[in-house]
Amino acid sequence: MQLLLNLLSALLIGLVPVASAVADDAEDAGRKLAQAVYDAPNGDDFASRAVMTLIEKGRSTRKREMYTMRVDKGGGEQWSFTRFTSPSDISGVGLLTRDHPSGESDQWLYLPALDRVRRVSSSRKGGRFVGSDLFFEDLLDRKVGMDRHRLSGEDKVGGLNCKVLISEPIDPGNSVYSKRISWIHPGTLTPLRIDLYQGNADKPTKRLTVKKIKRIQGFWTVLESMMEDLDTGHVTRIAISAVKYNQKIPDQLFTSQALSDESAETRYRP
Repeated sequence: MQLLLNLLSALLIGLVPVASAVADDAEDAGRKLAQAVYDAPNGDDFASRAVMTLIEKGRSTRKREMYTMRVDKGGGEQWSFTRFTSPSDISGVGLLTRDHPSGESDQWLYLPALDRVRRVSSSRKGGRFVGSDLFFEDLLDRKVGMDRHRLSGEDKVGGLNCKVLISEPIDPGNSVYSKRISWIHPGTLTPLRIDLYQGNADKPTKRLTVKKIKRIQGFWTVLESMMEDLDTGHVTRIAISAVKYNQKIPDQLFTSQALSDESAETRYRP
């Protein structure tokens, strides 16, 4: 009996470094994949025209026309804004986001009815953006180093082979999500599905699914996606109808002052 116990003990002790090495390999591969996705080419600037559709059981479908522009300043500095142009009850509403290399972000919301630009408090990260299934946090640029990443095998989405990446915030206080599981298509480095978890839930509360991607001006571009609230069944669909890259969009469009005056941005709309 003692011999058996000694053998089992030796076996278990031998497995500890093996298990640790496997975990380290998974984390190293996860970090590399996350960094590759973050570094995937997406142009110096970008502009799109899209329709946001809100779908809810028992209610009429609501459609909103919108434009989005982004400029990459380099070094982890990225600025973007979204402007709605219809229907009339949301026309002119704009959101400006400035993501900084430190991982911190600033956001401002313009409400034409009040003719005021309001800073979005960091405490509203989990607030729904204009009643959609997108949280304000979903519109932020999240740096790779803000999360622990782990590669968790492979799976298929829509018949396409994907690498499964698990990401959890190092500081739980800087995200409304406790975990993200992403299905990354290695050929395009595009997440085709992301399951989003909150709190200690063992099931995702939201799911982002990419329905259509296309290479435009040499850049892989998501043309249709859906964010679903898995608790309520409410869905936000975004379908992009026109895209332009590398127009040299001027920095002055990405200011809180410009947010209240859309006239200067119209020439850069696709």
